[in-house]
Amino acid sequence: MSILTLSALLLALLFLMLGLGLWVAFSLIGVGLAAMTIGTDSPIGTVMATTIWGNSNSWALAALPLFIWMGEILFRSRLSEDMFTGLAPWMERLPGRLLHVNIFGSGIFAAVSGSSAATAATIGKLSIPELKRRGYPERMMIGTLAGSATLGLLIPPSIILIVYGAATEQSIARLFIAGVLPGLLLVALFVGYVMVWGWLNRDSLPVEEGENLSFREKLKRSRRLIPIVVLIAGVIGSIYAGIASPTDAAAVGVALALILSWASGSLNRQTFVEGLMSATMTSCMIAFILAGAAFLTVAMGFTGIPSLLAEWIGGLNLSPYALLAALTVFFIVMGCFLDGISVVVLTTSVIMPMVEKAGIDTMWFGIFVVIVVEMSQITPPVGFNLFVLQSLTGRDILTVARAALPFFLLMLVALALVTLFPGIATWLPNHM
Repeated sequence: MSILTLSALLLALLFLMLGLGLWVAFSLIGVGLAAMTIGTDSPIGTVMATTIWGNSNSWALAALPLFIWMGEILFRSRLSEDMFTGLAPWMERLPGRLLHVNIFGSGIFAAVSGSSAATAATIGKLSIPELKRRGYPERMMIGTLAGSATLGLLIPPSIILIVYGAATEQSIARLFIAGVLPGLLLVALFVGYVMVWGWLNRDSLPVEEGENLSFREKLKRSRRLIPIVVLIAGVIGSIYAGIASPTDAAAVGVALALILSWASGSLNRQTFVEGLMSATMTSCMIAFILAGAAFLTVAMGFTGIPSLLAEWIGGLNLSPYALLAALTVFFIVMGCFLDGISVVVLTTSVIMPMVEKAGIDTMWFGIFVVIVVEMSQITPPVGFNLFVLQSLTGRDILTVARAALPFFLLMLVALALVTLFPGIATWLPNHM
């Protein structure tokens, strides 16, 4: 059987399994079994067992369930209420006013949760009723939340960066630090857009914005942000300074999150058990997908498809920019049908040989991939953030997608800037 025929067969099998609703991990393992059965005489059972165990028995992956648990603890705490109370007084004089709370609140929560959907749900539950009550335009309210919630994928500790690092054997600590400046760039673009929109559409914003607080009162309310800022600085700062590995920092983050939750009065037996069980289920799902992807990667190596594909791409003599443009379209299309983690683990084995052959920095490419996956989170039909906001607002998914479109385009601008100026992603890691 030719490589082309085998590739088409395996791709069709993968989409068939996913279309039938089979778990992503089972689909990956199934395609891997088919590839090895057709393409090699090696002992399939031995290869599968050693590959899955070898990739699951990784100390770097221990950071994954810990960061997920940290986010679940804070998700059930008074964090979002404290953020709104602390941020709102400072936003009222900016063009766009309290719409900025969605952006800054999502940026802060992203730095303690690592999850895009959790960020959208947590900030949305608090801000949407409040902004509706004050009379803010629904389209901008949904759009700012949809766009800024995706920061959970980029600003460390990012779950998807842990997955990418584990799948490509990159330093997770360096990937975390590489995501800081691109994340701040996105925040700046979102804030800039809202300010311009607010200046041009002043009549669309409510006239009364509540109390006219003194500077001292604003500072007093902002004190509720201090514990969260300390937590973020402790986790990210310890990694950047080389004091702690991501796994160590995650353990410290969980301990601090428990203390914060207890101090706020929101930690009890029920919230503790719910957070632990939710984190366990999410971690098991991701670990299972990673194990299946590891086996598929090895199976694809036996067939020789990735190396031949890389040679074929190399033979086209595409420039790195042309390759990145093609991959951007490819990832966005994939993201329309799969969640971000599945996109990364499904494509790693095939894409990475091409990237390395083109001379592209694999750490920088991780940030590139995450920004593109962020874009796919707000594209129908399977944009996870769109589903979250649909449930929070009661609007249909196309209405939510239209509201998110300007922020999709801003992410495209950020992607272009990171591509043209790669130092945005590489400067901080190079100075660790």
